[in-house]
Amino acid sequence: MDNITPCLWFDNEAEEAAKFYTSLFDNSCVKKIAQFGKEGFEYHHKPEGSVMTVDFELNGQKFLALNGGPDFKFNESVSLFVYCGSEDRINYLYQKLTEGGSINMPLNKYDWSPKYAWVKDKFGVSWQLDIENINSAQKIVPSFLFVNEKFMKVKEAVNFYTSIFSESKTIIEFPYDKSMNLPDNTLLFAQFKLENYLFNAMSGLGKHDFDFNESISFIISCQTQQEIDHYWQRLTEGGEGVQCGWLKDRFGVSWQVIPTILDKLLQDSHKASKVMNAVFQMKKFDIKKLVEAANEQ
Repeated sequence: MDNITPCLWFDNEAEEAAKFYTSLFDNSCVKKIAQFGKEGFEYHHKPEGSVMTVDFELNGQKFLALNGGPDFKFNESVSLFVYCGSEDRINYLYQKLTEGGSINMPLNKYDWSPKYAWVKDKFGVSWQLDIENINSAQKIVPSFLFVNEKFMKVKEAVNFYTSIFSESKTIIEFPYDKSMNLPDNTLLFAQFKLENYLFNAMSGLGKHDFDFNESISFIISCQTQQEIDHYWQRLTEGGEGVQCGWLKDRFGVSWQVIPTILDKLLQDSHKASKVMNAVFQMKKFDIKKLVEAANEQ
Protein backbone atom coordinates (compact mmCIF):
# COMPACT_ATOMS: atom_id res chain seq x y z
CA MET A 1 0.00 0.00 0.00
CA ASP A 2 3.06 2.27 0.11
CA ASN A 3 2.84 3.65 -3.44
CA ILE A 4 -0.53 5.43 -3.11
CA THR A 5 -1.35 7.94 -0.36
CA PRO A 6 -4.60 9.93 0.08
CA CYS A 7 -3.98 13.65 0.52
CA LEU A 8 -6.57 15.75 2.39
CA TRP A 9 -6.61 19.48 1.60
CA PHE A 10 -7.37 21.78 4.55
CA ASP A 11 -7.22 25.53 4.97
CA ASN A 12 -5.31 25.68 8.28
CA GLU A 13 -6.55 22.61 10.16
CA ALA A 14 -4.16 19.91 8.91
CA GLU A 15 -2.42 19.30 12.23
CA GLU A 16 -5.63 19.46 14.26
CA ALA A 17 -7.36 17.04 11.89
CA ALA A 18 -4.45 14.58 11.84
CA LYS A 19 -4.34 14.48 15.64
CA PHE A 20 -8.11 13.97 15.78
CA TYR A 21 -8.09 11.11 13.28
CA THR A 22 -5.12 9.35 14.89
CA SER A 23 -6.97 9.42 18.23
CA LEU A 24 -9.78 7.33 16.71
CA PHE A 25 -7.92 4.38 15.21
CA ASP A 26 -5.53 1.79 16.62
CA ASN A 27 -2.02 1.56 15.16
CA SER A 28 -2.15 5.26 14.29
CA CYS A 29 0.25 8.15 14.75
CA VAL A 30 1.49 11.47 13.42
CA LYS A 31 4.76 10.73 11.61
CA LYS A 32 6.13 14.06 10.41
CA ILE A 33 5.14 17.73 10.32
CA ALA A 34 6.64 20.00 7.66
CA GLN A 35 6.52 23.78 7.83
CA PHE A 36 6.32 26.51 5.24
CA GLY A 37 9.64 28.22 4.56
CA LYS A 38 10.12 31.63 3.01
CA GLU A 39 8.99 30.26 -0.35
CA GLY A 40 5.77 29.11 1.32
CA PHE A 41 4.74 32.69 2.03
CA GLU A 42 5.56 33.74 -1.51
CA TYR A 43 3.54 31.02 -3.22
CA HIS A 44 0.84 30.13 -0.71
CA HIS A 45 0.46 33.25 1.40
CA LYS A 46 1.12 31.16 4.49
CA PRO A 47 3.30 32.51 7.32
CA GLU A 48 6.83 31.18 7.46
CA GLY A 49 7.04 28.45 10.08
CA SER A 50 3.35 27.53 9.93
CA VAL A 51 2.32 23.92 9.31
CA MET A 52 2.42 22.94 5.64
CA THR A 53 1.90 19.16 5.67
CA VAL A 54 1.33 16.41 8.22
CA ASP A 55 2.23 12.80 7.43
CA PHE A 56 0.13 10.44 9.54
CA GLU A 57 -1.03 6.84 9.69
CA LEU A 58 -4.46 5.42 10.48
CA ASN A 59 -4.60 1.72 11.23
CA GLY A 60 -1.17 1.44 9.59
CA GLN A 61 -2.27 3.24 6.39
CA LYS A 62 -0.47 6.35 5.16
CA PHE A 63 -2.26 9.69 4.78
CA LEU A 64 -1.13 13.26 4.18
CA ALA A 65 -2.87 16.41 5.44
CA LEU A 66 -2.04 19.63 3.57
CA ASN A 67 -2.73 23.24 4.56
CA GLY A 68 -3.40 24.46 1.03
CA GLY A 69 -5.76 27.35 1.72
CA PRO A 70 -9.51 27.93 1.35
CA ASP A 71 -9.80 27.05 -2.36
CA PHE A 72 -11.27 23.54 -2.11
CA LYS A 73 -13.94 22.10 0.17
CA PHE A 74 -14.60 18.46 1.02
CA ASN A 75 -17.73 16.83 -0.33
CA GLU A 76 -19.24 13.37 -0.76
CA SER A 77 -17.59 12.66 -4.14
CA VAL A 78 -14.69 11.06 -2.27
CA SER A 79 -15.30 9.48 1.12
CA LEU A 80 -13.36 7.17 3.41
CA PHE A 81 -15.13 3.82 3.77
CA VAL A 82 -14.31 2.10 7.07
CA TYR A 83 -14.88 -1.62 7.49
CA CYS A 84 -15.39 -1.60 11.25
CA GLY A 85 -15.77 -5.32 11.95
CA SER A 86 -17.69 -5.01 15.22
CA GLU A 87 -20.66 -3.37 16.93
CA ASP A 88 -18.47 -1.55 19.44
CA ARG A 89 -16.18 -0.16 16.73
CA ILE A 90 -18.89 1.22 14.46
CA ASN A 91 -20.76 2.76 17.41
CA TYR A 92 -17.59 4.44 18.67
CA LEU A 93 -16.61 5.89 15.28
CA TYR A 94 -20.18 7.03 14.61
CA GLN A 95 -20.25 8.91 17.91
CA LYS A 96 -16.83 10.53 17.49
CA LEU A 97 -17.10 11.45 13.81
CA THR A 98 -20.52 13.07 14.16
CA GLU A 99 -19.43 15.34 17.06
CA GLY A 100 -19.48 18.77 15.43
CA GLY A 101 -20.22 17.11 12.10
CA SER A 102 -23.37 16.00 10.31
CA ILE A 103 -25.23 12.84 9.28
CA ASN A 104 -26.02 11.93 5.67
CA MET A 105 -27.41 8.47 6.50
CA PRO A 106 -27.98 7.58 10.17
CA LEU A 107 -26.56 4.42 11.72
CA ASN A 108 -29.08 1.75 10.85
CA LYS A 109 -29.77 -1.46 8.97
CA TYR A 110 -29.82 -1.09 5.16
CA ASP A 111 -30.32 -3.46 2.24
CA TRP A 112 -26.55 -3.78 1.76
CA SER A 113 -25.48 -3.98 5.40
CA PRO A 114 -26.86 -4.97 8.81
CA LYS A 115 -25.38 -1.73 10.19
CA TYR A 116 -24.10 1.22 8.19
CA ALA A 117 -23.84 5.03 8.29
CA TRP A 118 -22.60 7.89 6.12
CA VAL A 119 -21.42 10.95 8.06
CA LYS A 120 -19.36 14.11 7.74
CA ASP A 121 -16.89 14.99 10.48
CA LYS A 122 -16.29 18.48 11.90
CA PHE A 123 -13.77 19.24 9.14
CA GLY A 124 -16.19 18.27 6.38
CA VAL A 125 -14.56 14.95 5.43
CA SER A 126 -17.06 12.21 4.51
CA TRP A 127 -16.90 8.78 6.11
CA GLN A 128 -18.89 5.64 5.35
CA LEU A 129 -19.03 3.21 8.27
CA ASP A 130 -19.90 -0.44 7.79
CA ILE A 131 -20.10 -3.06 10.53
CA GLU A 132 -18.84 -5.69 8.09
CA ASN A 133 -15.20 -6.76 8.15
CA ILE A 134 -12.96 -7.03 5.11
CA ASN A 135 -10.41 -9.72 4.29
CA SER A 136 -7.59 -7.22 3.98
CA ALA A 137 -5.14 -5.36 6.20
CA GLN A 138 -6.55 -2.19 4.63
CA LYS A 139 -9.64 -1.32 6.66
CA ILE A 140 -10.07 2.26 5.36
CA VAL A 141 -10.91 2.33 1.65
CA PRO A 142 -11.25 5.57 -0.39
CA SER A 143 -14.59 5.56 -2.20
CA PHE A 144 -15.43 7.46 -5.40
CA LEU A 145 -19.02 8.56 -6.00
CA PHE A 146 -19.85 9.15 -9.67
CA VAL A 147 -22.80 11.54 -9.96
CA ASN A 148 -24.86 13.50 -12.48
CA GLU A 149 -23.72 12.79 -16.07
CA LYS A 150 -21.02 10.42 -14.72
CA PHE A 151 -23.32 8.05 -12.81
CA MET A 152 -23.04 5.29 -15.44
CA LYS A 153 -19.24 5.52 -15.68
CA VAL A 154 -18.23 3.30 -12.75
CA LYS A 155 -17.21 0.35 -14.91
CA GLU A 156 -15.42 2.60 -17.40
CA ALA A 157 -13.47 4.23 -14.58
CA VAL A 158 -12.50 0.94 -12.95
CA ASN A 159 -11.31 -0.45 -16.30
CA PHE A 160 -9.35 2.76 -16.94
CA TYR A 161 -7.57 2.76 -13.58
CA THR A 162 -6.76 -0.96 -13.56
CA SER A 163 -5.23 -0.64 -17.04
CA ILE A 164 -2.72 1.94 -15.73
CA PHE A 165 -1.45 0.48 -12.46
CA SER A 166 0.39 -2.79 -12.04
CA GLU A 167 -0.77 -5.31 -9.43
CA SER A 168 -4.33 -4.23 -10.22
CA LYS A 169 -7.61 -6.05 -10.56
CA THR A 170 -11.37 -5.71 -10.16
CA ILE A 171 -12.54 -7.52 -7.03
CA ILE A 172 -16.31 -6.96 -6.85
CA GLU A 173 -18.91 -5.68 -9.32
CA PHE A 174 -22.59 -5.08 -8.43
CA PRO A 175 -24.73 -4.02 -11.40
CA TYR A 176 -27.96 -2.06 -11.11
CA ASP A 177 -31.13 -4.15 -11.02
CA LYS A 178 -32.57 -4.71 -14.48
CA SER A 179 -35.76 -2.93 -13.38
CA MET A 180 -33.81 0.36 -13.60
CA ASN A 181 -33.77 -0.01 -17.43
CA LEU A 182 -30.15 1.06 -17.63
CA PRO A 183 -27.65 -0.30 -20.16
CA ASP A 184 -26.41 -3.81 -19.36
CA ASN A 185 -23.57 -4.01 -16.84
CA THR A 186 -24.14 -0.48 -15.52
CA LEU A 187 -22.52 -0.78 -12.10
CA LEU A 188 -23.99 0.41 -8.82
CA PHE A 189 -20.82 -0.52 -6.90
CA ALA A 190 -17.34 -1.87 -7.57
CA GLN A 191 -14.26 -2.59 -5.52
CA PHE A 192 -10.86 -2.68 -7.18
CA LYS A 193 -7.18 -2.75 -6.35
CA LEU A 194 -4.39 -0.51 -7.69
CA GLU A 195 -0.82 -1.34 -6.65
CA ASN A 196 -2.40 -3.52 -3.93
CA TYR A 197 -4.32 -0.47 -2.64
CA LEU A 198 -8.09 -0.87 -2.40
CA PHE A 199 -10.66 1.59 -3.76
CA ASN A 200 -14.45 1.53 -3.90
CA ALA A 201 -16.49 3.14 -6.67
CA MET A 202 -20.20 3.92 -6.42
CA SER A 203 -22.87 5.29 -8.72
CA GLY A 204 -25.14 8.08 -7.47
CA LEU A 205 -28.53 8.49 -9.10
CA GLY A 206 -30.34 11.81 -9.07
CA LYS A 207 -29.09 15.38 -9.20
CA HIS A 208 -26.18 16.31 -6.94
CA ASP A 209 -24.55 19.69 -6.34
CA PHE A 210 -21.01 18.34 -5.94
CA ASP A 211 -18.33 16.62 -8.00
CA PHE A 212 -14.71 15.56 -7.72
CA ASN A 213 -12.27 18.32 -6.78
CA GLU A 214 -8.79 18.74 -5.32
CA SER A 215 -9.90 18.49 -1.67
CA ILE A 216 -8.93 14.80 -1.72
CA SER A 217 -6.22 13.71 -4.13
CA PHE A 218 -4.07 10.61 -4.41
CA ILE A 219 -0.28 10.75 -4.31
CA ILE A 220 1.55 8.24 -6.50
CA SER A 221 5.13 7.84 -5.26
CA CYS A 222 7.55 7.19 -8.12
CA GLN A 223 11.14 5.99 -7.93
CA THR A 224 12.10 6.81 -11.52
CA GLN A 225 11.37 9.29 -14.30
CA GLN A 226 9.99 6.40 -16.35
CA GLU A 227 7.31 5.82 -13.71
CA ILE A 228 6.46 9.53 -13.59
CA ASP A 229 6.17 9.68 -17.39
CA HIS A 230 3.94 6.58 -17.46
CA TYR A 231 1.42 7.71 -14.84
CA TRP A 232 1.36 11.29 -16.11
CA GLN A 233 0.76 10.28 -19.70
CA ARG A 234 -1.94 7.74 -18.92
CA LEU A 235 -3.84 9.68 -16.24
CA THR A 236 -3.95 12.88 -18.30
CA GLU A 237 -5.55 11.06 -21.27
CA GLY A 238 -8.82 12.96 -21.49
CA GLY A 239 -7.79 14.93 -18.40
CA GLU A 240 -5.27 17.70 -17.79
CA GLY A 241 -1.97 18.45 -16.11
CA VAL A 242 -2.21 21.17 -13.48
CA GLN A 243 0.95 22.20 -11.57
CA CYS A 244 3.61 20.81 -9.24
CA GLY A 245 2.86 17.19 -10.11
CA TRP A 246 -0.92 17.60 -9.78
CA LEU A 247 -3.28 16.44 -12.52
CA LYS A 248 -6.96 15.74 -13.09
CA ASP A 249 -7.97 12.58 -14.88
CA ARG A 250 -10.83 12.27 -17.39
CA PHE A 251 -13.36 11.80 -14.58
CA GLY A 252 -12.17 14.81 -12.56
CA VAL A 253 -10.31 12.85 -9.85
CA SER A 254 -7.10 14.56 -8.71
CA TRP A 255 -3.75 12.77 -8.52
CA GLN A 256 -0.24 13.84 -7.57
CA VAL A 257 2.61 12.10 -9.41
CA ILE A 258 5.58 12.72 -7.11
CA PRO A 259 9.21 11.51 -7.23
CA THR A 260 10.32 9.94 -3.95
CA ILE A 261 13.62 11.87 -4.16
CA LEU A 262 11.77 15.18 -3.69
CA ASP A 263 11.41 14.67 0.06
CA LYS A 264 15.15 14.06 0.39
CA LEU A 265 16.02 17.16 -1.65
CA LEU A 266 13.79 19.33 0.54
CA GLN A 267 15.36 18.11 3.78
CA ASP A 268 18.48 20.19 3.11
CA SER A 269 17.53 23.69 4.23
CA HIS A 270 20.22 25.25 2.00
CA LYS A 271 18.79 23.56 -1.10
CA ALA A 272 15.06 23.62 -0.31
CA SER A 273 14.29 27.08 -1.68
CA LYS A 274 16.07 26.33 -4.98
CA VAL A 275 14.23 23.03 -5.30
CA MET A 276 10.88 24.66 -4.53
CA ASN A 277 11.51 27.35 -7.14
CA ALA A 278 12.03 24.55 -9.67
CA VAL A 279 8.93 22.71 -8.44
CA PHE A 280 6.68 25.70 -9.01
CA GLN A 281 7.86 25.98 -12.62
CA MET A 282 6.82 22.39 -13.40
CA LYS A 283 3.63 20.59 -14.23
CA LYS A 284 5.03 17.07 -14.66
CA PHE A 285 8.04 16.54 -12.42
CA ASP A 286 11.46 16.22 -14.02
CA ILE A 287 13.83 14.47 -11.61
CA LYS A 288 16.95 15.59 -13.47
CA LYS A 289 15.95 19.26 -13.24
CA LEU A 290 15.12 18.94 -9.54
CA VAL A 291 18.56 17.49 -8.81
CA GLU A 292 20.22 20.20 -10.93
CA ALA A 293 18.33 22.89 -8.99
CA ALA A 294 19.45 21.36 -5.69
CA ASN A 295 23.08 21.39 -6.80
CA GLU A 296 23.13 24.96 -8.11
CA GLN A 297 25.89 27.05 -6.54
